[in-house]
Amino acid sequence: MSERLVVIGGDAAGMSAASQARRLKAPEELEIVAFERGSFTSFSACGIPYWVGGEVSARDDLIARTPEEHRARAIDLRMRTEVMEIDPARRRVRSRDLASGTEEWTAYDKLVIATGARPLRPRLPGIEAPGVHGVQTLGDGQALLDRLGATRGRRAVVIGAGYIGVEMAEALLHRGYEVTALNRGEQPMSTLDPDMGRLVGDAMSGMGIAMVNDAEVTKILTGADGAVRAVATEDAEYPADVVVLGIGVRPETELARAAGLPLGEHGGLLTDLSMRVRGPVADGAIWAGGDCVEVLDLVSGQQRHIALGTHANKHGQVIGSNVGGGYATFPGVVGTAVSKVCDLEIARTGLREKDAKAVGLRYETVTIESTSRAGYYPGAAPMTVKMLAERRTGRLLGTQIVGREGAAKRVDVAAVALTARMTVEQMTALDLGYAPPFSPVWDPVLVAARKAVTAVRGTGG
Repeated sequence: MSERLVVIGGDAAGMSAASQARRLKAPEELEIVAFERGSFTSFSACGIPYWVGGEVSARDDLIARTPEEHRARAIDLRMRTEVMEIDPARRRVRSRDLASGTEEWTAYDKLVIATGARPLRPRLPGIEAPGVHGVQTLGDGQALLDRLGATRGRRAVVIGAGYIGVEMAEALLHRGYEVTALNRGEQPMSTLDPDMGRLVGDAMSGMGIAMVNDAEVTKILTGADGAVRAVATEDAEYPADVVVLGIGVRPETELARAAGLPLGEHGGLLTDLSMRVRGPVADGAIWAGGDCVEVLDLVSGQQRHIALGTHANKHGQVIGSNVGGGYATFPGVVGTAVSKVCDLEIARTGLREKDAKAVGLRYETVTIESTSRAGYYPGAAPMTVKMLAERRTGRLLGTQIVGREGAAKRVDVAAVALTARMTVEQMTALDLGYAPPFSPVWDPVLVAARKAVTAVRGTGG
């Protein structure tokens, strides 16, 4: 007898799950119905800043698979259709066609929730004014590009200085705008420790971006035409012809909350290792993945919410395997992320100092300066590496890297070491590739590990 899989959300996690399930089960065995409230599927939200900045030439370059391609694989994908309610007791969902307003109930045997995350949009006077933009979807990106093409002024204000904020500051700089970044924290990139974030802020200022820290935005000021003209903080006003919001995201879980499904302290759905939603309400028939779930941090042992496409695609593969009759698990994450602003590369994995303190870990930190290549080789670029190690055991707890070309992807070595629960002493023996065009004899990550060994030993660890 055929089963029906219903998927809510047509981006990375949802359509990866649907596609993997289809690989394992033929249409006569498994009917797949997917709902997407937007106009695009399977697109790279991470690529939007680079499309806005001009490095990516066309919107469609960011689309991995179109609705037509999904339908060709016997997935009944219903675009511009929003799921309004989940009824776990009767195993059905209520959807609304956004064009016609027509509503209907669709029964399921298995359900995948992949509703993603919603960007934070503070309740400020003027926040809905023309010229204020988020950058969550391809439609958002197009609206921003249209605004950039229509406005005569060349002043941009970015609110927020996390990953999206610094990437959008770079994009607007590439577009020839005078850019101000307003950050409520003491340094940009709060995913780094403040001393490493300071390096990012100094570099941004050196690139011509006006970096304003400890800036609490109070309102968006508008002109006679109703459009944005400035952003106000408690201390100053910053003229703006366009404003971009890069404040962060929260799990989109209102549907799940209303259905009585379990949520964690960060607002994300709670699942087991197979990505099946926990609890009796789900009744073993509901899975969830992507930006709407919380995941296990393998370093701290705590649940976290991390909105990244890498995780979403992996979640989808795991879910699709399980609902398609196979078996797979998602063990957790170590919190690896990379970004850049102009030629400055930024990377982190594992715990920050405040994360380690929050879970009661005693640790040592070391910071080293090195280069991306042998110092005598042309093009050697500086980088700073910070490493945290547990005081008693020497276990690696986290690594942060800020530098120029060749810096960011070095964090992958630390990510593997964290996953393997290696000590910093074990890391010093890693057999990494070496040649002068690629690295000093001692790779910067290993230099940091050697220094961390000394620090741990000095405390009797």
